[in-house]
Amino acid sequence: MFSSASSFLSLSFFNYLLLVLLCFHLVNSSSTPTKIGNGYRLISLEETPDGGIGGLLQVKERNNIYGPDIPLLQLYVKHETQDRLRVHITDAEKQRWEVPYNLLPREQAPAMKQTIGRSRKNLITTVKEYSGAELIFNYIADPFSFSVKRKSNGQTLFNSSSDGSSSFGVMVFKDQYLEISTQLPNDASLYGLGENTQPHGIKLFPGDPYTLYTTDISAINLNADLYGSHPVYMDLRNVKGQAYAHAVLLLNSNGMDVFYRGTSLTYKIIGGVFDFYFFSGPSPLAVVDQYTSLIGRPAAMPYWAFGFHQCRWGYHNLSVVEDVVENYKRAQIPLDVIWNDDDHMDGHKDFTLNPNNYPRPKLLAFLEKIHSIGMKYIVLIDPGIGVNSSYGVYQRGIANDVFIKYQGEPYLAQVWPGAVNFPDFLNPKTVEWWGDEIRRFHELVPVDGLWIDMNEASNFCSGLCKIPKDKQCPSGTGPGWDCCLDCKNITETRWDDPPYKINASGLQVPIGYKTIATSAVHYNGVLEYDAHSIYGFSQAIATHKALQGLEGKRPFILSRSTYVGSGKYAAHWTGDNKGTWEDLKYSISTMINFGIFGVPMVGSDICGFYPAPTEELCNRWIEVGAFYPFSRDHANYYSPRQELYQWDSVAKSARNALGMRYKILPYLYTLNYEAHTTGAPIARPLFFSFPDYTECYGLSTQFLLGSSLMISPVLEQGKSQVKALFPPGSWYNMFDMTQSITSEGGQYVTLDAPLHVVNVHLYQNSILPMQQGGLISKEARMTPFTLLVSFPAGATDGKAAGKLFLDDDELQEMKLESGSATYVDFYATVSEGTVKLWSEVQESKFALDKGWKIIKVTVLGLGGSGAPSSLEFDGKPVTGASNIELSSLEQTYITNLEVGDAKKKIMMVEVDGLEIPVGKNFAVSWKMGVSG
Repeated sequence: MFSSASSFLSLSFFNYLLLVLLCFHLVNSSSTPTKIGNGYRLISLEETPDGGIGGLLQVKERNNIYGPDIPLLQLYVKHETQDRLRVHITDAEKQRWEVPYNLLPREQAPAMKQTIGRSRKNLITTVKEYSGAELIFNYIADPFSFSVKRKSNGQTLFNSSSDGSSSFGVMVFKDQYLEISTQLPNDASLYGLGENTQPHGIKLFPGDPYTLYTTDISAINLNADLYGSHPVYMDLRNVKGQAYAHAVLLLNSNGMDVFYRGTSLTYKIIGGVFDFYFFSGPSPLAVVDQYTSLIGRPAAMPYWAFGFHQCRWGYHNLSVVEDVVENYKRAQIPLDVIWNDDDHMDGHKDFTLNPNNYPRPKLLAFLEKIHSIGMKYIVLIDPGIGVNSSYGVYQRGIANDVFIKYQGEPYLAQVWPGAVNFPDFLNPKTVEWWGDEIRRFHELVPVDGLWIDMNEASNFCSGLCKIPKDKQCPSGTGPGWDCCLDCKNITETRWDDPPYKINASGLQVPIGYKTIATSAVHYNGVLEYDAHSIYGFSQAIATHKALQGLEGKRPFILSRSTYVGSGKYAAHWTGDNKGTWEDLKYSISTMINFGIFGVPMVGSDICGFYPAPTEELCNRWIEVGAFYPFSRDHANYYSPRQELYQWDSVAKSARNALGMRYKILPYLYTLNYEAHTTGAPIARPLFFSFPDYTECYGLSTQFLLGSSLMISPVLEQGKSQVKALFPPGSWYNMFDMTQSITSEGGQYVTLDAPLHVVNVHLYQNSILPMQQGGLISKEARMTPFTLLVSFPAGATDGKAAGKLFLDDDELQEMKLESGSATYVDFYATVSEGTVKLWSEVQESKFALDKGWKIIKVTVLGLGGSGAPSSLEFDGKPVTGASNIELSSLEQTYITNLEVGDAKKKIMMVEVDGLEIPVGKNFAVSWKMGVSG
């Protein structure tokens, strides 16, 4: 939802801003780094009882820029797994803030100072490296720096030594300013460090600012800190034609600036510790697997979540919602989930219903109707709880003492209901209270999921506020996001006015601007200063726990603010975007980044949140958005209606693109299982499947679903063609399977793309399970299966493989177990003129009980000169009395594919009339007249 911080700051604020910019230009400039500290020396190094190494670092020479240096630090290094190395540096004398271990479970660094220097041998003179299975930790003692190298080829992945470089200095560790840097090769391709809208595409761009601090400003703001904080990057390098990927996570929730200069990267952080994790890869998929094994595997999503979703801020009453559902049905556009923003609420208050516009009896009747056909209903809740003595949610919150405090009283802010208090989700009592409020609301309205918004946390005011006595707040007129509380700035503490100013909101605004005051206090004395960027994360965890406890069903949560590990609990949408061609293009990069962040269920507001998209833009946006993992149309209160049926042309494009989505739902759901078990992104950049092909390293206008389905959309106004990159191999058009493209070494191809056409291609060596589609995923899910097999074009010898996961998607656990899930591996070969296709089923009972059947197999790219023959099923010849039919059709291709002087024929073969139970192993084979 839109808020006042989304696009502008108050005029009076700019006077203060100019002063800040002048005062801190020299020390903050990314182009002329200033030496802040003098470094540390390693004075001891010993083995730790858990198999790591620990040491003490002593400051070399103190200074007071940004405060005094911490005199003694403790270093802890451990190879936690074969492919993960941890380097942890903190104050040796005092405990410092770290991301809470109960929120993000991980190994705890030992309290080493008590043992170091007493009973063990000091290794500092004898050990210069600490080697694991895949990574090596090296160090220089004075001034202290460290490097991480890949064991297999000696490649340096991270090196904090400045080597006299002018681009960065030595490590700095002060209470409110930490700085560390790494050298980088200038040909490294970096991805990550979000959330932000990156105008240059998926690759990090030297000189662009990367600030991490969860903030409610619109996603239309480029290169600014947006709703989430993900201090992780993937580094992809190509060495003599071979790709090597690794990732670096700095697990720190404090605000930070990251300066990427092409040959170096520098972190400047305003608190916490250095807690680095290095993931060795070496493939991009392996990196994400290793990363999510630490931070938590992505959440299992229910099947219906992969259907299409419709929302709008401004569905004023229930009859409007009913009309929307009916109009989608009338237009024959698929729709699984209908949403309410805050229109259902009584006075914008969480967990309430407006008795006039959404009367409970009528709403329950509507839900019973849509639930009976498999549709779902989701509503929004904001974290701010309205201060209202007659409001039960607030009363119970006060009674349970669940709110964030300022000077001993609940901190007062303003959001949509007016004056609010913010729940403190670090408090166990708050988690219990929140779960109870969700239970109460679910008894009132049986919603199917929750949308947690404004949880950066967003505040329409800044500073210390009081409810005005002489006016109504809010007034009930105007946009609703103007601050109407009586407020004064809080600048007297170093938490509200830290010595180093991160580039907050892209303008170096105070870190407490339009959010919770950073000197406010959470449970156990934790400062908002430290915990700010994990607020939405902690709310997602509490919400997930609450939904799990309701009916034992699999939760669905959509969260705007995210942090490291949020993907374990929630999906994400990219916030308040704009109905422009630029925003359409940006949506691909942001989506891809979140897959790397371990939040694979992600998408942008289709057609833009505001203002009004053009008809052409909405056509093109649904052609992209139909293939977002999370596919939802959402619009602003002040925007014209933009449901997909509002234009006949958009409805046509939607039927086409969403029609394909609903056919490939089995594939998307299998990717969901793959994400949940291995972390693999659902939507991926092309380099995930083609890491050695450097041409795709910066490609930001196409993407893959899984390993083999490529989307090449039109992203520019007035275009009826698209220039698409085809990595080496054969590709087949999903909308016309007779059309193929073979790219020998990788090449750009100009494709026709009239208004209602989106180009989707399947890569060779794949087996894609599909169904017949439908208007609701529940009905689409029960239709027969087809298998689409793709070989390299003209193949006389080749292999293909695919997989299918099926389960009871209402169960909380997404796992392969008897009676509730089935997993199928599909394999195909062509060799010596014989094509074979077979399956290997694990836990067959679930699929057999559901009665799913495979009715057709289509094989693409076969080399041949004659009709296929000698069809066998499970080793037995198929006779003419059978209903099974074998047919073939010659395929065409755009690019030249020749053998000598003769153009090679490629054939599509279909085996129709099958009735193969999905839950049963099968084998099909036939002979081809293969051309040699």
